[in-house]
Amino acid sequence: MLVSCAQMQEAEAAAFAKGVSAGGIMLKVGRAMADTLVQRFPSPGTAVLYLGKGNNAGDALVVGIELAKLGWKILGRFSGDPSQLKPLPTEHLHTLDDDLSVLHSPPDLVEARRPILLIDGLLGIGAVGPMRSAVAELTAEINHLRKADHAQVIALDLPSGVDGNTGIPAPDAVEADITLTVGQIKKGLVEDTAIHHVGRLQVISVAELSDCAGDTAAAVLTPELLRPWMPRRAFDTHKGQAGRVAIIAGSRGLTGAADLASNAAVRGGAGLVTLHVPQEIYPILAARTAPEIMVRPERDLREVLDRPCDVIVIGPGIGFEQKDAVLHLLKVVTCPMIVDADALTILANSGSLPGLLTSPAGPRLLTPHPGEMARLVAAHEPTPHPTRRAQAETFVAEWGQPNVTLLLKGARTLIATIGQPTLFNSTGHPGMASGGMGDVLSGLLGALIGQGIPLHQAAGLGAWLSGRAAELAAQARHHEIGIAASDLPRHFGEALAEIG
Repeated sequence: MLVSCAQMQEAEAAAFAKGVSAGGIMLKVGRAMADTLVQRFPSPGTAVLYLGKGNNAGDALVVGIELAKLGWKILGRFSGDPSQLKPLPTEHLHTLDDDLSVLHSPPDLVEARRPILLIDGLLGIGAVGPMRSAVAELTAEINHLRKADHAQVIALDLPSGVDGNTGIPAPDAVEADITLTVGQIKKGLVEDTAIHHVGRLQVISVAELSDCAGDTAAAVLTPELLRPWMPRRAFDTHKGQAGRVAIIAGSRGLTGAADLASNAAVRGGAGLVTLHVPQEIYPILAARTAPEIMVRPERDLREVLDRPCDVIVIGPGIGFEQKDAVLHLLKVVTCPMIVDADALTILANSGSLPGLLTSPAGPRLLTPHPGEMARLVAAHEPTPHPTRRAQAETFVAEWGQPNVTLLLKGARTLIATIGQPTLFNSTGHPGMASGGMGDVLSGLLGALIGQGIPLHQAAGLGAWLSGRAAELAAQARHHEIGIAASDLPRHFGEALAEIG
């Protein structure tokens, strides 16, 4: 569910009217935020608290109190006179007391102990109108330090300067690496205009604020949402029941895509993975592919129809030499198909898009990146759409088919299916801007669908798991830049453990 700022404020007011303590919620929220940060940054470093006048500053001060207990150095920058803080933040300011070094000029972080966290507690959902000059100076300072000192920016509830309803950023709006939003997700945080400012989006759940009106036609992927979608296996499950995944991938010069997709399917839990490749690249892949994967040479890709499977992944690196066979398979295969990469381009250029999606022979999950989506849209829609959400929802509505699902890749991957809430992913980082990530996702999706998970839910699980695996890979390597697509599958298990 997505909510407006007013709806969130109404939920807070209703909770307080029932006797819920505002101070108790602030403590709970601040401590949960600190726990989240310690999990991500386990070694004590330096935290700079940027404090406005409102209760957002109180959340930041509680975070500071908890981090100080663990040995973090805490610095503070105020947007005004500290004596003007509201009563609750003032209490926490007194508690932090000697552990807080108040700065009256930008911090010199050259010698600061790392990691360096810049905690944005300047503005919350109650802020209206343009930022005051004193606040704007601090948001500009945060953004400068993020770039100059490679500090990590943590926005509390929403990045200061970003409208929580529209997602429109003010000049010098905070550019966060992580946004810890409280209770419910404000609808502006998933708008296209906010993506760069929000960064990794994580929800701090507050049971007392769960009774809230909002947009139930959309949701952000969280472990809590995903948990019921991941089935538990019976103790006597055998490999034939864990999903038979057929992957049609690879061509001359593009063998890596086949390797990545098939390995991801194995690590994603598929019972049996068969990789179908053109004859000319069979010796290459048969020699280097993981031993768990069965590799079959095919003179014609239509030969795949002769072998049983529960799901087909088609497209990674297949090229365009067998486009007629690809279109035939898209037309006649009755089991679920994940259509990716070159298969999407073949589909977009074929003129057969309406026929294949208006009455598909079986469930279809299309997984385009923005360029592939542009080609699909150009094939049948002359009018551009103002947002990615509108584009995705219009695309699936065009076919009127609940068994056609679209996973539109991007920094905030989204999933659309008729009759289902549009899903926004919350995991991942810029280090995923690297070749092969889509191939890994396709293989993982094949494994999930092969285990009997419906397409819409499998798409949500796959998007979240691949993004979280990338985050874990970055933590293992101590930086997000330089991770490879082949790093992700080894972290699928850790990511799954967070779902439960």
